[in-house]
Amino acid sequence: MNFELITIPKVEDYRGNIAVIEKDTLPFEIKRVYYLFDVPSTAKRGGHAHKAQLELLIPLSGSFDVVLKDGTNEQIVSLNKPDKGLLIKANIWRELENFSSGSVCLVISSGEFLEADYIREYEEYLAYVANGHK
Repeated sequence: MNFELITIPKVEDYRGNIAVIEKDTLPFEIKRVYYLFDVPSTAKRGGHAHKAQLELLIPLSGSFDVVLKDGTNEQIVSLNKPDKGLLIKANIWRELENFSSGSVCLVISSGEFLEADYIREYEEYLAYVANGHK
């Protein structure tokens, strides 16, 4: 499936650690950064795929699960460490769920917001990948 876990470089210090995201950390230029917070534990976020955009999801606080689908396979990745990020590449359906209390999900994206890059209906996504878009 078209994703990978990325270890974010960190500087360890007895006063607290610092995670650093620089030019070589990501396989793309950063175009947009946003974060999810105050998400109820019963809520689901995501529920879409991107045609071209790549995203790195980082659990800054707490934990959550990311359900990934490629039209054939499904995999759940649990994120709970702020120095581990999930790089989701193009044409992967994602749903975020099981948010712990106080969790914050940072999203670093390769593209600015462009509605035309989103596929928001799962049936439309299945048709899209069935037509050779992987």
